[in-house]
Amino acid sequence: MALKKTTIFLVPNGTNKVKQFSFPRILPFIFIILFIFCTAFFSWITYDYRAMKVKIPRLAQLEKENEQKNDQFIYLAQRIDQIDQEMVTLKQLDHKLKVMVSLEPPDNDSQLQGIGGPSPTLLDPKHAINKTHKGLVHSMRQSLDNLDNDITIGKQDKAELFKFLESQKMLFASTPSIWPTKGWLSSRFGYRISPFTGKKEFHKAIDIATRKGTPIVAVANGVVSQVGRDGGLGRVVIIKHGYGFMTRYAHLQKALVKKGQPIKRGETIALVGNSGRSTGSHVHYEITLNGVPVNPLRYILN
Repeated sequence: MALKKTTIFLVPNGTNKVKQFSFPRILPFIFIILFIFCTAFFSWITYDYRAMKVKIPRLAQLEKENEQKNDQFIYLAQRIDQIDQEMVTLKQLDHKLKVMVSLEPPDNDSQLQGIGGPSPTLLDPKHAINKTHKGLVHSMRQSLDNLDNDITIGKQDKAELFKFLESQKMLFASTPSIWPTKGWLSSRFGYRISPFTGKKEFHKAIDIATRKGTPIVAVANGVVSQVGRDGGLGRVVIIKHGYGFMTRYAHLQKALVKKGQPIKRGETIALVGNSGRSTGSHVHYEITLNGVPVNPLRYILN
């Protein structure tokens, strides 16, 4: 079926020629549709361009923030690695301390096992930037879990070490370690010739000679268990220190403490005298360990 056509005649001024144009009647509708489509398309392009132009500063800001977050992630990863290394150093120090106090043998490295080292990806900034945040966060979380485990173990180790050192502190405080008074050694621990009988006898203390009235101090922490007279020893003070230690101070002029009184090392407990069976003013200083007399000179540090 032939398309209906529209004919247009053009008659220019000053000429007898007539120009004729013929075209299908549907062509104007096609042009109108194309015009509307093009107008809509260019309008959409213009709108999209303006929208993108508005978003460009925001995109630039987001990109900058993303770079800053990457830098922060890398910094945190490096800090985690540093803390990991510090934890290793603390573990080694704990091991040395335990070896020093005989809580562990020197070749025992069990405390150094199970230390969660950092992920290699955390140490490589380029790798961290190229990888997604999800992978980086996973590595950091794993390292933090390892650190948390190390901290838990470290707390247990510190508690054990503190408990041991506390007990050692109490043991040291209860162990005789100083001179009970100032003077000179007039008789040693062990066998000697008795100044009264002239025969050989076992002297289970040391005698420290000094002038009458010189202060006598406790050689360790403890509790006074006896104050009074004891035959030939005259006036005596006995202190129980715990851990099997007991000290006796005899031939006193005067006791300055009472039975049941707690005593600290260095606290004055009596005055030197010559009570009882004595040839002159001095203090009879005796130590027993689990009921057995021991040489007091072995327990004097200064």
